[in-house]
Amino acid sequence: MSEIAHRVSHRDTRAVARAATWIENRRPEAEPLLQELFPQTGRALVLGVTGPPGAGKSTLVDQFIRALRAQNKTVGIVAVDPTSPYTGGAILGDRIRMLHHHADPGVFIRSMATRGWLGGLARTTLEMTLLLDAAGFDVVIVETVGVGQDEVEIARLAGVTMVVLVPGMGDDVQTLKAGIMEIADVFVINKSDLPGAEKLQRELSAAFHDVKIVSTVASEGQGILEALEAAEEIRGSKAVTARTAEIWSARLREMLRDRLLDRVPAQEFTDAGIEVAERRTDPYTILHAWLKKY
Repeated sequence: MSEIAHRVSHRDTRAVARAATWIENRRPEAEPLLQELFPQTGRALVLGVTGPPGAGKSTLVDQFIRALRAQNKTVGIVAVDPTSPYTGGAILGDRIRMLHHHADPGVFIRSMATRGWLGGLARTTLEMTLLLDAAGFDVVIVETVGVGQDEVEIARLAGVTMVVLVPGMGDDVQTLKAGIMEIADVFVINKSDLPGAEKLQRELSAAFHDVKIVSTVASEGQGILEALEAAEEIRGSKAVTARTAEIWSARLREMLRDRLLDRVPAQEFTDAGIEVAERRTDPYTILHAWLKKY
Protein backbone atom coordinates (compact mmCIF):
# COMPACT_ATOMS: atom_id res chain seq x y z
CA MET A 1 0.00 0.00 0.00
CA SER A 2 2.82 2.40 0.84
CA GLU A 3 4.40 1.72 -2.53
CA ILE A 4 1.29 2.52 -4.57
CA ALA A 5 0.60 5.55 -2.35
CA HIS A 6 4.14 6.77 -3.10
CA ARG A 7 3.58 6.26 -6.83
CA VAL A 8 0.21 8.05 -6.72
CA SER A 9 1.73 11.01 -4.86
CA HIS A 10 4.30 11.28 -7.66
CA ARG A 11 1.48 11.25 -10.23
CA ASP A 12 2.40 7.89 -11.75
CA THR A 13 -0.38 7.49 -14.33
CA ARG A 14 -0.66 3.71 -13.98
CA ALA A 15 -0.82 3.89 -10.21
CA VAL A 16 -3.47 6.63 -10.32
CA ALA A 17 -5.54 4.62 -12.82
CA ARG A 18 -5.25 1.48 -10.70
CA ALA A 19 -6.28 3.34 -7.55
CA ALA A 20 -9.19 4.95 -9.43
CA THR A 21 -10.44 1.49 -10.40
CA TRP A 22 -10.21 0.34 -6.78
CA ILE A 23 -12.25 3.36 -5.71
CA GLU A 24 -14.92 3.06 -8.38
CA ASN A 25 -15.36 -0.68 -7.76
CA ARG A 26 -15.34 -0.12 -3.97
CA ARG A 27 -12.50 -2.56 -3.50
CA PRO A 28 -11.26 -3.10 0.09
CA GLU A 29 -7.86 -1.65 -0.88
CA ALA A 30 -9.36 1.77 -1.66
CA GLU A 31 -10.08 2.99 1.87
CA PRO A 32 -6.66 2.30 3.44
CA LEU A 33 -5.00 3.86 0.39
CA LEU A 34 -7.05 7.04 0.77
CA GLN A 35 -6.29 7.08 4.50
CA GLU A 36 -2.60 7.08 3.72
CA LEU A 37 -2.96 9.73 1.01
CA PHE A 38 -5.34 12.05 2.88
CA PRO A 39 -2.64 14.25 4.50
CA GLN A 40 -1.55 15.21 0.98
CA THR A 41 -5.00 16.48 -0.03
CA GLY A 42 -6.40 19.99 0.26
CA ARG A 43 -3.99 21.64 -2.15
CA ALA A 44 -5.87 21.42 -5.46
CA LEU A 45 -8.55 23.77 -6.68
CA VAL A 46 -11.58 21.45 -6.87
CA LEU A 47 -13.89 23.05 -9.41
CA GLY A 48 -17.42 21.72 -9.86
CA VAL A 49 -19.05 22.41 -13.23
CA THR A 50 -22.78 21.81 -13.34
CA GLY A 51 -25.88 23.03 -15.14
CA PRO A 52 -28.74 21.88 -17.34
CA PRO A 53 -28.25 19.54 -20.32
CA GLY A 54 -27.07 21.28 -23.46
CA ALA A 55 -25.44 24.19 -21.66
CA GLY A 56 -22.04 23.31 -23.13
CA LYS A 57 -20.37 22.03 -19.95
CA SER A 58 -18.09 19.53 -21.73
CA THR A 59 -16.92 22.10 -24.27
CA LEU A 60 -16.25 24.55 -21.46
CA VAL A 61 -14.24 21.95 -19.48
CA ASP A 62 -12.24 21.08 -22.61
CA GLN A 63 -11.32 24.76 -22.98
CA PHE A 64 -10.42 24.95 -19.28
CA ILE A 65 -7.95 22.09 -19.80
CA ARG A 66 -6.34 23.90 -22.75
CA ALA A 67 -6.03 27.16 -20.81
CA LEU A 68 -4.66 25.54 -17.65
CA ARG A 69 -2.10 23.48 -19.57
CA ALA A 70 -0.97 26.66 -21.31
CA GLN A 71 -0.25 27.96 -17.80
CA ASN A 72 1.71 24.76 -17.11
CA LYS A 73 -0.85 23.59 -14.54
CA THR A 74 -1.77 19.92 -14.23
CA VAL A 75 -5.42 18.95 -14.47
CA GLY A 76 -7.45 15.99 -13.22
CA ILE A 77 -10.93 15.52 -14.67
CA VAL A 78 -13.80 13.52 -13.20
CA ALA A 79 -16.51 13.42 -15.86
CA VAL A 80 -19.73 11.92 -14.52
CA ASP A 81 -21.67 10.35 -17.35
CA PRO A 82 -25.16 8.85 -17.52
CA THR A 83 -25.36 5.11 -16.93
CA SER A 84 -25.98 2.84 -19.89
CA PRO A 85 -29.28 0.97 -19.42
CA TYR A 86 -27.68 -2.05 -21.14
CA THR A 87 -24.24 -2.44 -19.53
CA GLY A 88 -24.60 -0.38 -16.36
CA GLY A 89 -21.40 1.45 -17.28
CA ALA A 90 -20.78 5.05 -18.25
CA ILE A 91 -21.73 6.39 -21.65
CA LEU A 92 -18.29 7.86 -22.17
CA GLY A 93 -19.20 10.94 -24.15
CA ASP A 94 -16.94 13.28 -22.20
CA ARG A 95 -13.85 11.12 -22.56
CA ILE A 96 -14.40 10.88 -26.32
CA ARG A 97 -14.74 14.65 -26.63
CA MET A 98 -11.51 15.16 -24.65
CA LEU A 99 -9.57 12.47 -26.50
CA HIS A 100 -6.94 14.87 -27.85
CA HIS A 101 -5.67 15.33 -24.26
CA HIS A 102 -5.08 11.59 -23.69
CA ALA A 103 -1.34 11.66 -24.46
CA ASP A 104 -0.67 14.64 -22.19
CA PRO A 105 0.97 13.43 -18.93
CA GLY A 106 -0.28 16.57 -17.21
CA VAL A 107 -3.92 15.59 -17.76
CA PHE A 108 -5.80 12.65 -16.23
CA ILE A 109 -9.42 12.05 -17.28
CA ARG A 110 -11.73 9.57 -15.60
CA SER A 111 -15.33 9.01 -16.66
CA MET A 112 -17.65 7.59 -14.03
CA ALA A 113 -21.12 6.12 -14.37
CA THR A 114 -23.85 7.45 -12.08
CA ARG A 115 -25.15 3.86 -11.61
CA GLY A 116 -28.44 5.20 -10.32
CA TRP A 117 -26.83 7.69 -7.91
CA LEU A 118 -28.78 10.95 -7.80
CA GLY A 119 -27.56 14.53 -7.69
CA GLY A 120 -25.54 14.53 -10.91
CA LEU A 121 -22.61 12.62 -9.38
CA ALA A 122 -21.45 9.04 -9.02
CA ARG A 123 -21.31 7.39 -5.61
CA THR A 124 -17.53 7.53 -5.27
CA THR A 125 -16.93 10.95 -6.84
CA LEU A 126 -15.67 12.42 -3.56
CA GLU A 127 -13.07 9.67 -3.16
CA MET A 128 -11.98 10.14 -6.78
CA THR A 129 -11.39 13.87 -6.24
CA LEU A 130 -9.36 13.11 -3.10
CA LEU A 131 -7.22 10.71 -5.13
CA LEU A 132 -6.49 13.28 -7.85
CA ASP A 133 -5.84 15.96 -5.24
CA ALA A 134 -3.35 13.67 -3.47
CA ALA A 135 -1.74 12.88 -6.82
CA GLY A 136 -0.67 16.50 -7.03
CA PHE A 137 -2.93 17.83 -9.78
CA ASP A 138 -3.17 21.60 -9.52
CA VAL A 139 -6.82 21.69 -10.57
CA VAL A 140 -9.42 18.92 -10.26
CA ILE A 141 -12.53 19.55 -12.34
CA VAL A 142 -15.73 17.59 -11.68
CA GLU A 143 -18.27 17.80 -14.49
CA THR A 144 -21.71 16.55 -13.49
CA VAL A 145 -24.31 15.04 -15.76
CA GLY A 146 -27.03 17.45 -16.87
CA VAL A 147 -28.85 18.10 -13.63
CA GLY A 148 -32.21 19.39 -12.53
CA GLN A 149 -33.10 22.13 -10.09
CA ASP A 150 -32.82 20.09 -6.89
CA GLU A 151 -29.70 18.06 -7.69
CA VAL A 152 -27.09 19.95 -5.70
CA GLU A 153 -24.63 17.29 -4.49
CA ILE A 154 -21.75 19.02 -6.27
CA ALA A 155 -21.84 21.81 -3.64
CA ARG A 156 -20.84 19.26 -0.97
CA LEU A 157 -17.82 18.21 -2.98
CA ALA A 158 -16.35 21.18 -4.84
CA GLY A 159 -14.40 24.04 -3.34
CA VAL A 160 -15.84 26.30 -6.04
CA THR A 161 -19.11 25.53 -7.83
CA MET A 162 -19.67 26.88 -11.32
CA VAL A 163 -23.23 26.78 -12.70
CA VAL A 164 -23.36 26.97 -16.50
CA LEU A 165 -26.44 28.55 -18.07
CA VAL A 166 -27.41 29.56 -21.58
CA PRO A 167 -29.45 32.46 -23.00
CA GLY A 168 -33.15 31.94 -23.39
CA MET A 169 -33.91 31.19 -19.75
CA GLY A 170 -33.91 34.74 -18.40
CA ASP A 171 -37.63 34.69 -17.57
CA ASP A 172 -37.14 31.52 -15.52
CA VAL A 173 -34.39 32.73 -13.19
CA GLN A 174 -36.79 33.76 -10.44
CA THR A 175 -38.47 30.35 -10.46
CA LEU A 176 -35.07 28.63 -10.34
CA LYS A 177 -33.79 30.52 -7.30
CA ALA A 178 -34.15 27.43 -5.12
CA GLY A 179 -31.86 24.45 -5.55
CA ILE A 180 -29.19 24.49 -8.21
CA MET A 181 -29.13 28.26 -8.63
CA GLU A 182 -28.38 28.80 -4.94
CA ILE A 183 -25.22 26.67 -4.91
CA ALA A 184 -23.39 28.79 -7.50
CA ASP A 185 -20.17 30.55 -6.62
CA VAL A 186 -19.82 31.57 -10.27
CA PHE A 187 -22.47 31.77 -12.97
CA VAL A 188 -21.17 31.17 -16.47
CA ILE A 189 -23.43 32.38 -19.27
CA ASN A 190 -22.21 30.17 -22.08
CA LYS A 191 -23.17 30.68 -25.74
CA SER A 192 -23.35 34.36 -24.82
CA ASP A 193 -23.32 35.31 -28.50
CA LEU A 194 -26.93 34.12 -28.72
CA PRO A 195 -29.95 36.42 -28.26
CA GLY A 196 -31.05 36.81 -24.66
CA ALA A 197 -27.59 36.78 -23.07
CA GLU A 198 -27.81 40.34 -21.75
CA LYS A 199 -31.28 39.72 -20.39
CA LEU A 200 -30.09 36.61 -18.56
CA GLN A 201 -27.20 38.56 -17.06
CA ARG A 202 -29.57 41.26 -15.79
CA GLU A 203 -31.87 38.65 -14.26
CA LEU A 204 -28.97 36.93 -12.52
CA SER A 205 -27.53 40.20 -11.25
CA ALA A 206 -30.90 41.19 -9.80
CA ALA A 207 -31.54 37.82 -8.15
CA PHE A 208 -28.05 36.92 -6.92
CA HIS A 209 -26.14 40.01 -5.82
CA ASP A 210 -23.01 38.34 -4.44
CA VAL A 211 -22.35 35.75 -7.16
CA LYS A 212 -19.83 36.38 -9.92
CA ILE A 213 -21.17 36.27 -13.49
CA VAL A 214 -18.94 35.52 -16.47
CA SER A 215 -19.93 35.36 -20.14
CA THR A 216 -18.31 32.78 -22.42
CA VAL A 217 -18.52 31.34 -25.89
CA ALA A 218 -16.78 28.05 -25.14
CA SER A 219 -16.84 26.82 -28.73
CA GLU A 220 -14.73 29.87 -29.69
CA GLY A 221 -12.57 29.93 -26.56
CA GLN A 222 -13.99 33.27 -25.44
CA GLY A 223 -14.20 34.18 -21.73
CA ILE A 224 -12.31 31.06 -20.60
CA LEU A 225 -9.53 32.84 -18.72
CA GLU A 226 -12.05 35.17 -17.08
CA ALA A 227 -14.04 32.17 -15.81
CA LEU A 228 -10.92 30.52 -14.37
CA GLU A 229 -9.82 33.79 -12.76
CA ALA A 230 -13.25 34.12 -11.12
CA ALA A 231 -12.93 30.59 -9.71
CA GLU A 232 -9.47 31.33 -8.29
CA GLU A 233 -10.70 34.56 -6.74
CA ILE A 234 -13.60 32.74 -5.07
CA ARG A 235 -11.25 30.02 -3.85
CA GLY A 236 -9.10 32.56 -2.04
CA SER A 237 -12.02 34.31 -0.35
CA LYS A 238 -12.67 34.07 3.39
CA ALA A 239 -16.20 32.80 2.76
CA VAL A 240 -14.95 29.64 1.04
CA THR A 241 -12.32 29.03 3.74
CA ALA A 242 -14.98 29.28 6.45
CA ARG A 243 -17.27 26.94 4.50
CA THR A 244 -14.73 24.11 4.36
CA ALA A 245 -15.66 22.67 7.77
CA GLU A 246 -19.36 22.90 6.90
CA ILE A 247 -18.75 21.03 3.65
CA TRP A 248 -16.81 18.29 5.44
CA SER A 249 -19.58 17.97 8.00
CA ALA A 250 -22.06 17.25 5.19
CA ARG A 251 -19.60 14.87 3.51
CA LEU A 252 -19.05 12.89 6.71
CA ARG A 253 -22.80 12.53 7.18
CA GLU A 254 -23.11 11.07 3.68
CA MET A 255 -20.08 8.80 4.12
CA LEU A 256 -21.47 7.40 7.37
CA ARG A 257 -24.87 6.80 5.77
CA ASP A 258 -23.26 4.97 2.84
CA ARG A 259 -21.19 2.74 5.08
CA LEU A 260 -24.14 1.85 7.30
CA LEU A 261 -26.21 0.94 4.25
CA ASP A 262 -23.36 -1.17 2.89
CA ARG A 263 -23.42 -3.29 6.06
CA VAL A 264 -27.02 -4.38 5.54
CA PRO A 265 -27.31 -7.13 2.89
CA ALA A 266 -29.77 -6.33 0.10
CA GLN A 267 -31.78 -9.46 0.92
CA GLU A 268 -32.47 -8.12 4.41
CA PHE A 269 -34.15 -5.06 2.93
CA THR A 270 -36.28 -7.34 0.75
CA ASP A 271 -37.24 -9.66 3.59
CA ALA A 272 -37.96 -6.79 5.96
CA GLY A 273 -40.09 -5.09 3.31
CA ILE A 274 -42.25 -8.20 3.03
CA GLU A 275 -42.63 -8.47 6.81
CA VAL A 276 -43.68 -4.83 7.16
CA ALA A 277 -46.01 -4.98 4.13
CA GLU A 278 -47.74 -8.05 5.61
CA ARG A 279 -47.97 -6.27 8.99
CA ARG A 280 -46.01 -9.04 10.74
CA THR A 281 -43.87 -6.31 12.30
CA ASP A 282 -43.55 -2.53 12.23
CA PRO A 283 -40.79 -0.47 10.54
CA TYR A 284 -39.48 0.92 13.83
CA THR A 285 -38.77 -2.54 15.24
CA ILE A 286 -36.85 -3.36 12.06
CA LEU A 287 -34.81 -0.14 12.23
CA HIS A 288 -33.88 -0.57 15.88
CA ALA A 289 -32.86 -4.18 15.22
CA TRP A 290 -30.57 -3.06 12.41
CA LEU A 291 -29.04 -0.28 14.53
CA LYS A 292 -28.32 -2.77 17.30
CA LYS A 293 -26.94 -5.37 14.89
CA TYR A 294 -24.85 -3.20 12.59
